[in-house]
Amino acid sequence: MRHKERHHSERIGWLRAAVMGANDGILSTASLILGIAAAGATGKTVVITGIAGLVAGAMAMAAGEYVSVSSQADTVKADLVREGKELDADDNFERAELAGIYVSRGLDPAFARQVADKLMAHDALGAHARDELGISEIQHARPALAAFTSACTFAVGAALPLMVVLLAPANKLAVSIVGTSLVFLAILGSLAASVGGASPTVGALRVTFWGAFAMAITYGVGTLFGTLM
Repeated sequence: MRHKERHHSERIGWLRAAVMGANDGILSTASLILGIAAAGATGKTVVITGIAGLVAGAMAMAAGEYVSVSSQADTVKADLVREGKELDADDNFERAELAGIYVSRGLDPAFARQVADKLMAHDALGAHARDELGISEIQHARPALAAFTSACTFAVGAALPLMVVLLAPANKLAVSIVGTSLVFLAILGSLAASVGGASPTVGALRVTFWGAFAMAITYGVGTLFGTLM
């Protein structure tokens, strides 16, 4: 009796979009708020800028992810169409090519040919897509889902530093934004690594390091322009 197995690689598609969206939401909004606060903006201006950043960022993430994943889907479709034409044009060559792939993986030539014959009799294009082109069901692109996931997770991530702006004292805004954003990023990095089967500690350290670096640069630029203007 066949049992169902679940692998971490099955989560790559949605996990990538979700983590990227939430990470960008937290980091870009926190950095934006820090930058304008360092330049001298306060109160209402900071909040409006943060909200504008949330909306613009969510829409940009959705559009960018949709275009990116759609391009990936177009490439996969084009490869499959081309492979289908090659199968129609020279079935024997494609059969030998598939057998050669199995030989390179350790099968003896006779058995590799039998495997190629069986798989091509069942689903010739599917066999070549999987073993020659490296296209699997996991990699099938879903542009709308990726766009929706990115936009939603960006908005959720961006809302976190915005909440801090509304709750933190004005004289401690920068410290509150940096501290809480790094905590949010560490939690996100740890969760993403755990879901993906990697080390939570490494995931947390990686995302907090680059988050701190980005916020420091943005704060420095804001301070510079605030002094000059």
